[in-house]
Order: sequence, then structure tokens, then C-alpha cells
Amino acid sequence: MSSDFVAAIDLGSNSFHMIVARLSNGQVQVHDRLREMVQLAGGLDGRNRLSEESQRRALACLARFGQRLRHIPAEQIRIVGTNTLRQARNSAEFVARAEQLLGHKVEIVRGQEEARLIYLGVAHNVADIPGKRLVVDIGGGSTELIIGEKFDPLHLASLRMGCVSLSRACFGDGRVTAARLREAELLVQLNLEPVREEYLARGWNVATGASGSIKAIQGVLIGEGWSREGITLEALRRLRQALCEVRHTAAIAARWQLDPARARVFVGGFVVLHGLCEALGIEQLQVSEGALREGLIYDLLGRIRHEDVRDRTIADVITRFNLDEAQAGRVSATALALLRQVRAQWRLNGAEAPHVLGRAARLHEAGLLLTHDGHHRHGAYVLEHADLPGYSRDDQLLLAALVRRHRRAFPAAAFAHLPKQWTRSARRLCVLLRLAVVLHRSRSSEALPAISLHVDRRQLELGFPDGWLEAHPLTRADLQIEAGLLHQAGFKLRLGRTRTGPEPAQAPSGSVAP
Repeated sequence: MSSDFVAAIDLGSNSFHMIVARLSNGQVQVHDRLREMVQLAGGLDGRNRLSEESQRRALACLARFGQRLRHIPAEQIRIVGTNTLRQARNSAEFVARAEQLLGHKVEIVRGQEEARLIYLGVAHNVADIPGKRLVVDIGGGSTELIIGEKFDPLHLASLRMGCVSLSRACFGDGRVTAARLREAELLVQLNLEPVREEYLARGWNVATGASGSIKAIQGVLIGEGWSREGITLEALRRLRQALCEVRHTAAIAARWQLDPARARVFVGGFVVLHGLCEALGIEQLQVSEGALREGLIYDLLGRIRHEDVRDRTIADVITRFNLDEAQAGRVSATALALLRQVRAQWRLNGAEAPHVLGRAARLHEAGLLLTHDGHHRHGAYVLEHADLPGYSRDDQLLLAALVRRHRRAFPAAAFAHLPKQWTRSARRLCVLLRLAVVLHRSRSSEALPAISLHVDRRQLELGFPDGWLEAHPLTRADLQIEAGLLHQAGFKLRLGRTRTGPEPAQAPSGSVAP
């Protein structure tokens, strides 16, 4: 690494968090933490659009965070958005403004991926235990429940209820009454109903809570003398009675010395936690300092050390869908060999290009489990909508788009639905994938000859040794058909002789992409 430092930013529904750390002697040392209660979820209107005021407030926070990132390489930074940005219909507008301001990519992660990262952050920040751990994280717009063992999450759920959303729905004017508490508690039980029995059946040895809401509740309980450490169900019951007596969020702030912004969402967070503990029979809850942003740091360090969870995800999908690993490896190896020849001319020099292309190649037949005819469409649907650990929503969209267009029609607007900065590179990566798929259509284990690829913008020349195409007429016919399909997307493919130059594409028998 050109710098020892890594950084992560969590664009939460209630608070934005940033952590800057460095790896020293195998240990992660935190050098800086920043946190601001932006309450992004409070800016959602009835049409699920972020207000201009909430966007300005969030961007002002990110401008301050951005100063701390200036000397950290882009590949050592991760920035993720969670529930509110998943819900907001204009999240793309906000993300574009945030990326321009920060100069770094912002990922929106699905609920299951958020839960995985939370568990990773907690597991690295609490003492190891024998058996299973239940982790509870109450965010502004969602609550994550994870059962795991050591550093491995085993079962994850993301529920659409949080301290901001519940506070807005039931305590929007600040008044707290017994009737409103009962209404909020019913909403929590309704959200828990689909997962309650399953979680109780799985069981756990220790329960751990993370998030600002849980830390604030623990502070109140210890301050009142109702708990010595952590959170108990009995202490939560006493706090419920106290909330009925204070009757307003302003009084909550005064009584327990809470920041007014925290006080406004305190009751919603409390009702979620109390409801969870009652429904799941949690008598004692430990509290962790680590959460999503720490999980991002450890996940990022794994990528830097080439211990990328996305590789394990790809392997799991290959196993789950019983894909032909040998064929996937051949296509992947050839696609990557073609990429190495054109990276400079096509400006595909980013570190992610080979990863994206190699993984798309390995999964291009995911839809075959359903049917051969149209398997590219079925595979794309699966990859876009499945929970893929390590992938953001946009990353899955790109992976699915490449699989969707790896065969048959290739219209010029095939990638118009992707973020604008990805459109050109996605189209070019897809051309390489399509060529690799055609070259291995016979599914033969026989190695390909040295194949050269030269490009000049949208002009391509695929070169073969003298006589090889004549000896393989089906491959030649397939490539001629492919040339017509590529023409739809504005590319011109010509077949010629192998040229000397950059490494020619070869796929030895049984080769597998890195």
C-alpha cells in the first residue's frame, strides 16, 4: 500500500460515521473517529424523496469528512449508504453529489450486506465466546439481526424499522403517552412476526447490541442505577415506565442530558430494543463499540490482503447453481487474457476491471439451472436480486448487466441503466466477455491457440494463427455471427492473423481465473 491508512464512512439513516485506522503489527489501530447526527431519514417526504434541505445538511457533513480523506488512496477507502439511501427515490442524485464532493465512490448496500458488515465489526470488537452470538443493531431506518459464530455470520435479517422512522411515525410531535407507546410496540411486533420463530429456533449463547441508540439507552440505564453493565430486560421495563412519566422528548433530553437530536429519536430506538428483548426473550444484552464502520474497515483490509469475501461469494454461487467450473474457468481465463491486451487502449486500467470481468465470466451460466433458452436473462435476474455478500447494490447491477448481455442481442443502449461513469467500461468489458464465450462455445478442454486482440476505439481485430480458423469452421461461423451482433452496439469486429505485441490470449486446459 502507498499509505498505511484505511478509512470507512457509514452514511446511516440517523448518523454519519467515519473511522480512520492503520494496520500495525497485525493489529488495527484507530486514529480518528468522526460522527454527526445528520438524520437523513428525517428528510424523506411522503413520496420517499430526500428533501433538498436534508441533502444539503448531509453534504455539509461529508465536506468536513472529506478533508480527512485527502491523503488516503481511493482503493483504501469505503463509503456505504444504508436504509434511507436504499429507500429514497432520488438517492442517485444525492450519491452523485456526494461522490463529486468526496472524490470517491459511494456504495449503497442491501440490508443483508449491511447486516454482514455489522456482525464483522462487532465480532472484532468483543471477546470471543464458545457457541453462537446474536447481534442487534438499531439504525435510523432499519434494524439488523444476525446470528453468527466467531467471525462468520450464519443467519441475517434486516427489518424496516428504526429509531428515526418509528419516532416519526408515532412520536412526531415529541409527545410520549402510554397509548402511543402501545401503538409503536404493536408496529415493532408486526415487523418481528415473520422472523421471531425462526430466530428462537436457531438459538444463541450471548446477545450483543450495537449502534448509537443502544449505547444511549445503556447510558440512561446505568445513570439511573437500573443496570451496572450492559442492558437487562428488567431495566428496560423500568425505563418504559419512566418514559410514560416524562411525556415529551424535550423532557427526556433534560432529564438524561441527551443531545436534543438524540432525544427526538430516543423513544423510537427504545421501543424497538424493548420489543426485541421481550419477543426474543433476551434477558441480558452486552453492548459493543464496534458496528458497521468497523466492519467496513476489516472487510476492506481483507480485500487489500487478497482475502476478498466476494471471491467466496462467487465460489458459493458456482456450487449452489452446480455450474460447470471447468467451462467457467476457461471463459474467465480467456476474457482476462484479452483484457490484458487492450487495457491501455480501452482505459480499463482500474484495479476492479479484471475482478468484475473474471467474476462475470465465472457466473455467466448461472441461469442454466432454470433453462438453456434465455439463460442469460435468468442469470442476470438472479445476480441482480440475490443477496451476495461483499457486493453493493450497484456492483450487483453491473455484474448482472454483463451476464445479461453476454450472448444474443447487444443493443447500443444495453448499459444505459448503469451509473454514467460505468457505461463505457461496462460495454467494453462485455465485448471481451462475449468474445471469450464464443471462443469456448464448443466446451472443449483443448487449449486455444495464441489469439491476439488489437483495438482502436470501436474497431477490433481478432487474430489467429494461419489455418486455425479454417480448421475450426464452427468457431469461424460463430465469430461472424458475433460480428453482426457487436455491430448493433457500434463495434466493428474483423478476423485476421495473430499479431505480435502484448500477451496473446490463451486458455490452457483447466485454467481458472484468479
